[in-house]
Amino acid sequence: MNDSVFLIELTYKVDLAEIDAHMAAHVDFLRKYYAAGNFLVSGRKIPRDGGIIMAVGKNRLQIEAIVVEDPFYTHGLADFRIIEFRASQRADDIQTRIGGHTTQSARATATRRR
Repeated sequence: MNDSVFLIELTYKVDLAEIDAHMAAHVDFLRKYYAAGNFLVSGRKIPRDGGIIMAVGKNRLQIEAIVVEDPFYTHGLADFRIIEFRASQRADDIQTRIGGHTTQSARATATRRR
């Protein structure tokens, strides 16, 4: 069986100060599942009222089990919506498109920090 693709949408239920207080733990959670091969791309929604994680997994139950480990979930900071879909098409240059955007974003962040 091929892995399915999942869009995980987080919607914050608390002030951003409380979100930011748990952000380091949330980033650790993200890193764990990037390393495990489940997470493909993630980031903040605009406006910043939540986030998006694109993931792959064997089934919805696997993704649900991962989501409940997120500190934003365990502390009741966000609502989570999981959308499963079977990817039937993709851009041939998806790596370049995503990588190029990440590079620009990283450069912008580095520029703002100076």
